[in-house]
This record gives sequence, C-alpha cells and structure tokens, in this order.
Amino acid sequence: MRRIIGYLVLISLFFGWALAQENIKWGDDGSLTIITQDDHEEITIPADQVGTLFGPGEQPFAGQRIAITVNTGGPKGGISGPLHQLRPAWEQLTGAKLDIVEMPLPEQLPTTINDLRLGLNQFDGFIEGAWYMGEYITPGFIIPIDDYIADPRFPHWDPNWMPPSLRNIYTWENKFYATLNDSDGQVLYWRNDILSDPEWQAKYKEEVGSDMPFPVKTWDDVIAISKFFNGKNWDSNDPDPDSGVVLHFKVNAQGHFHFMTMSASYVVRPGDTVDRCTNNYWFDPATMEPLINQPGHVKALEKLQELAQYGPEAQAAWDLTEGWDYFMRGKAIFTFSWGDVGALVQDPTRSKIQGKLGASIVPGSTDVYNMCSNAWETLDEPNVVGNTVGGSWQGIISSRTPNPETVYSLYSLMATAPVHSWNTQRGWTGVDPGVSIDFLPPNGTATLEGYEAAGWNPDDVKFYTQAYYDNFYAKTMMPYIRINGTEEYWRALDQNLSEAMIGRMTPQEALDRTAEAWKGITERRGLDLQLKQYQEAIGYHP
Repeated sequence: MRRIIGYLVLISLFFGWALAQENIKWGDDGSLTIITQDDHEEITIPADQVGTLFGPGEQPFAGQRIAITVNTGGPKGGISGPLHQLRPAWEQLTGAKLDIVEMPLPEQLPTTINDLRLGLNQFDGFIEGAWYMGEYITPGFIIPIDDYIADPRFPHWDPNWMPPSLRNIYTWENKFYATLNDSDGQVLYWRNDILSDPEWQAKYKEEVGSDMPFPVKTWDDVIAISKFFNGKNWDSNDPDPDSGVVLHFKVNAQGHFHFMTMSASYVVRPGDTVDRCTNNYWFDPATMEPLINQPGHVKALEKLQELAQYGPEAQAAWDLTEGWDYFMRGKAIFTFSWGDVGALVQDPTRSKIQGKLGASIVPGSTDVYNMCSNAWETLDEPNVVGNTVGGSWQGIISSRTPNPETVYSLYSLMATAPVHSWNTQRGWTGVDPGVSIDFLPPNGTATLEGYEAAGWNPDDVKFYTQAYYDNFYAKTMMPYIRINGTEEYWRALDQNLSEAMIGRMTPQEALDRTAEAWKGITERRGLDLQLKQYQEAIGYHP
C-alpha cells in the first residue's frame, strides 16, 4: 500500500509540475515565452529583455505575495484582463503569488488612499488613473522607479519610447513613478466606406447644397455630416434608421472626457508661453480662478449638445462600452473615443465594420476664445489640439510595501515590447497605443505584418496608428492635471455635464455650477497648495 501511495504522490507531483510548466517556456537562446491564461497565446520576450533575475529554475521572489488594485473587469476586462492573463506565467517565473483586487472606478481612489492613511497597507501597488497621481505623491505614498528602470535585473522597457505628452503623465518632477502600460487619448473615428463613397457625397450635395466637408477639419464639419446621415438607413446591417454620431454620457463612466476633448480647440490657444490664455484650460495659473465657465468652454458645450442630438437618445445613460458597441454594429458614422475602439473593431465577434474604419486626430475650431483679452479670435486655420484625456492606467508602487522589487517585476514584464504589443493589439485589454513601438515607420518601429498577424485589417491599422501619432505629437496639447483634488474637480464637472446633456441645465448653468464647486474644493484643499501644484503641472512660471 505504501508503495502505491508513493507512486500516486510522485504522479501527482509530476502532473502538477507539468501543468505549471504550461505557463512559460524557455528557449535555448535564453528567450522567455509567456502563455496567457485563457486563450493560451504565446508571447516571446528576447533574452536581452527578460532581465538577469530570471532563468530556468530561478524563482527570485518565492514565498512572497503581493496585492494589486485595478478596475473592475475580470479576466477579459479592460485594464484588469492583462493582470489575470499574465498572472500564472508571472507566478511561475517569480515564485510569488499575485492577488488581483478589483474595484469600481468611483471607489478606487478613496479606498486606496484611506488604506494608506490609516496604515492598513493591504495593497502593494495600484493600477491607477493618471489623474490620481498627485494624491499619492504629495503624502509620499508611492515611490519613484528610475533606479529599477535602469537595473538590468528586471525586464527591459525604454522610457524613450514615449512622446513628451505621455512622459509628462508618467513622471513627477522629472522622476518616473509609473511603468509603461496604457496610453489614453481620444481621436475621431468614422465610417470611411460611407464618407468616401461618391454616391453618398453626391446625395449630400444634392440635399445640403454644398460639397460634403470630408475629410473633416472642424467640429462644425462633424456636426454637418452627422446631421445629414442621422435617421437614414445608410448601413445595410439592418432595416432600421442609423445615427450620425454616438457618444456616452453616463455619470461616473468617463463620459465627461468627451467634453474635454471637444472643448480644447475652443479654449487652448497655442503659443510659446504658458499663462491664463495660452496653453491653459483649467484654472488661472496666477490666482486659481476656475476657467471652466469661460465663453470658450460654454460654446464647446453648446456644440456638444448640438452634435449629440444626431445620436441615439439612449446615449445619455450609456457607458463607454455601450457607445462603442453601437458604433461597431455599424449604427453611427462618427464617434470620438480612445484607442480601444480601433482595436475592438478588429474583433469579428463584436464588430461588423472591420476594414471600413477611418481615424484621425480630432478636428479643430477656427473660433478660439482669448481668456486674457476676453474676446473671440478667428483663425485662418482650425486650432487642432492633441489630448491625453482619460486614465492612461499605469502601475505604481506603494511606499509601504515590503516587496517593491516584486511589484516592479510584474509591471516591467508587462511593459516589455512583446507584452505591450500583445496588449495594444487586442481591444479587450483596454491598453491603448501611444509610444514608438506602436507606430508604423517612419513614425515608429511596429510592423504592418505584426498587426495583421493579430487579425487587423491593414487599412484600419494605417488610419489608426497615424491618428494616434498625430495626436500624441500634436504641436498644441491640452494640459493634463493630476493635482490634489482632481478626482473631485472632475466628478463635479461630470455630474453637471450630465445634467446639461439631458436638458436639465443650460451649458452656462452647468459650467457656472461646476466653477462654484471647484472654488469650494480649492478652498477646502488649501488655495496656496493647489495653486503651487497647478503651476507646476502646466509649467507656469510667475
């Protein structure tokens, strides 16, 4: 009997070892192949990117356990999904265990900040929205990672891949605090098969009396085209009328970012300086007076209301995935949103428009409000403004963790070029492109063949990657804020925008209320501290 039990133990150990080996494979050349949890996709990392800590039989963090917070989404959800899919391989590689702690978006910041303030220290790291960073850095709750980035023991990624616009939101006072992951910014998407069709262009001219303004250059062009197509059955996927545009405006579902994206071209004046009226958007950098209810912002909200009437009525209560799905079903000519859309369009289980996609940097406005002279200016060419709106969800390390190297080993593995490319080329991951390894030559080092191997349509790739390159390298960028209280400022904006979009407030009323709320937040947080942080955030020098 003992002999039989002994055999059973050996067999059990063998099969347990064999199953564990399915998560990673080592090449004879020292390369590492990671196998994802659900789809069993293989991602191969060259030997010179793996890091010297790791090798066959090496588990440098054996016995350790770390907990990382992330958006609620599950094993195939945006931002959370990659953690789940890579966890088995990372655990086998390091010998450590990973607890993935998912939280709804509105709960993330208060839950983690309260944990840190109370000294509970339940979490070792956070996949956070970039706008949280000031809340973590000011009290010393997270650590810089420059030394880890330069350390050859860890998986290799290169900060020089980043354009300045993204580098600014991964760093604080020129120190890196976050590891490359997501690159958020909104671009304009459209149905290129419809707008480039000579028959539809002729119908537009016949009905409207002028040529279709395509390619679009201004938001007024988008509104005009959306108005024409709204209510027509221009797509053959079903017999029902289709829409001109689709957006989403549900509170606490990131709908307020649509307003930020659209309003920037009416507000952010280009120039070589930073002051109240140049390369600025949020507050007067000399006084911290809220600027959100200035005429440029108000006009932009009026334009957003005008555009939204040419979309489905239900979008007022939709979250972003509902808006995306409507566009991907072929029901709207336009949307403007994050990189997830272009990637999800390639998924035939969700999309009917693969190969029909157009994309570009968002359009501009020839009318820009000067917040110094308090007057409108009319430009010869549209004021086109790039953006980094959104979370650019990024991994940061708690200063309270006893295992910072273990946390960084996870983040840096995800930041390697092969894993990053796997992430950005699969729309469900929520990880969007924005760095040089995502762009086609001459803008970057990605290859069309690499995208096609991941199931992309080549024409879609060309539109998509050029749109994001143009956005992140735009000459004029909308400033991004991460100061203390940003979550509160944006929540107030989000709530009031929602009221405006469902008709309960006028644009002026909604933004006046937002400005009053912002004054209260600033006073409670401390005017001097808020002003100092804001000046540093936008590069203003008194």
